[in-house]
Amino acid sequence: MATRDTIVVGASAGGVQALIRLVADLPADLPAALFIVLHVSPNIPSLLPGILARDSSLRVDHAIDGEAIRHGSVYVAPPDQHLVIEDGHVKLVHGPKEN
Repeated sequence: MATRDTIVVGASAGGVQALIRLVADLPADLPAALFIVLHVSPNIPSLLPGILARDSSLRVDHAIDGEAIRHGSVYVAPPDQHLVIEDGHVKLVHGPKEN
């Protein structure tokens, strides 16, 4: 049986306000995991998890390579890394630059 417990969102730097509204509206018992990739400079630390966590009832953090995926969590891709979902775990890789 197919499951629908993964939500993936990509945005450019101008999409932060939309991401804030999105996570603010999600319930604390969300039966899914949310993955966010925001196109930002690779040379600037990302503050996005803290920004999103202020208005969210979900756990919001940068994804960590190898961590198990949990429902009710928001995984933000760190700058300059691709976020891959593989066998129920997060995988972070450096791949080709995307425009």
